[in-house]
Amino acid sequence: MAEKTCDLVVIGSGPGGYVAAIRAAQLGMKTIIVEREALGGVCLNWGCIPTKALLRTAEVYTNMKHAADFGLKADNIGFDLDAVVKRSRGVANKLSGGIGFLMKKNKIDVVMGTAKLEKAANGSGGPLVRVKTKEGEEVIRARHVILATGARARTIPAAGLEPDGKFIWTAKEAMVPDVMPKKLLVIGSGAIGIEFASFYNALGAEVTVVEMVDRILPAEDEEISKFAEKQFRKQGIKILTGAAVEALEKGKASVTASVKTKDGKIEKVEADRVILAIGITGNIENLGLEALGVKVDRGHVTVNEWLETGVKGLYAIGDLVGPPWLAHKASHEGVICVEKIAGLNNVHPLDVTRIPGCTYSNPQIASVGLTEAKAKEKGYKTKVGRFPFNGNGKAIALGEPEGLVKTVFDEKTGELLGAHMIGAEVTELIQGFGLARTLEATEEDLFHTIFPHPTLSEMMHEAALDAYGRVVHV
Repeated sequence: MAEKTCDLVVIGSGPGGYVAAIRAAQLGMKTIIVEREALGGVCLNWGCIPTKALLRTAEVYTNMKHAADFGLKADNIGFDLDAVVKRSRGVANKLSGGIGFLMKKNKIDVVMGTAKLEKAANGSGGPLVRVKTKEGEEVIRARHVILATGARARTIPAAGLEPDGKFIWTAKEAMVPDVMPKKLLVIGSGAIGIEFASFYNALGAEVTVVEMVDRILPAEDEEISKFAEKQFRKQGIKILTGAAVEALEKGKASVTASVKTKDGKIEKVEADRVILAIGITGNIENLGLEALGVKVDRGHVTVNEWLETGVKGLYAIGDLVGPPWLAHKASHEGVICVEKIAGLNNVHPLDVTRIPGCTYSNPQIASVGLTEAKAKEKGYKTKVGRFPFNGNGKAIALGEPEGLVKTVFDEKTGELLGAHMIGAEVTELIQGFGLARTLEATEEDLFHTIFPHPTLSEMMHEAALDAYGRVVHV
């Protein structure tokens, strides 16, 4: 049985884990990272990256079908599903390999295996980490241990909402489909559900989305949510809000869902495949958390503002500790955690209102900060600005005139409280408002910022101006 010692061991190599390990190495800590499957975690291998490759295919395919709108000719448009999936997997594999390079570059020892925590015999430092590898077992003694084990799709077995790898999919199966479904049922309308609905709809599937609350994308500003629903319906996606799937019955070649609609009636929805997108739950099992006394709440590890679990030398970050379930949130928590461990000055707790959220559907949706409703709920008197894509020259030139940029300001101080966008490339634009939130920018700061012309970013300027009655181009 091999034994190693280090300053820090990170369990899990997703965007939270590998970034934490790199930052620790930069600060001079001897670091070991443990991974049971593939470097990069779910995000690089089965989440953020490969889904964006699929969605890019859908975007190109959609544009090809509208070639005539741009004065182009494209006949006999089609797709090869196997090739689409192969490209997505290739992108994921390339980036996973890149994480391996980063580990070597930063002299981080990688141990492939399954980790379990135990109380350290001498009571000093973090918990003992016992790793089962292909070769046997390794024991790692470290002063600090960071859990970055991520999360997985939530299921409800009692209602039949449990993946079977054939008819009922999670996001993982939806990324490597065995067939192109003619009819697809998506349960849940958060970012994951809407992205898959958008992808499969673009490739020709008849898509139905079921959402329990009264609107899709419930975490987004209500105005943006309603705009999105209108666009998705125009594209042919059927949307049932205020509805719940009470049961799934599998047949020989399809699944029939019993959907209780908002009026209390049961509607039968038949589909070739079903995608479960009803949230996620942390990977907390078989880690030895109970024996250590780690607190767990509704499937997630409980931590304080510095990501401490309450057990000496043990920390947790990322999806494991709860929403928002975003890769960039996990990475930032990893840096905060490591820098606090290192005793650096000027380390700040995470402010979730400064975390941008993005949905890479068609149209794209992006936001940061408070929605209009949340701002009012918190007692702010607001000034709200809006600017439509059809008032922007670049959007019209791109053939993307459908969209909206919305800003929410504090009337008293002028602080930008939130920004919400839907339309082409807004997932790239949102970081401008993200920076404004970090810098605590006011309306005057945005007024005096010069936005280049012609760009989509000009709409950000106009939406700020509109909140104060100074909009120019509408």
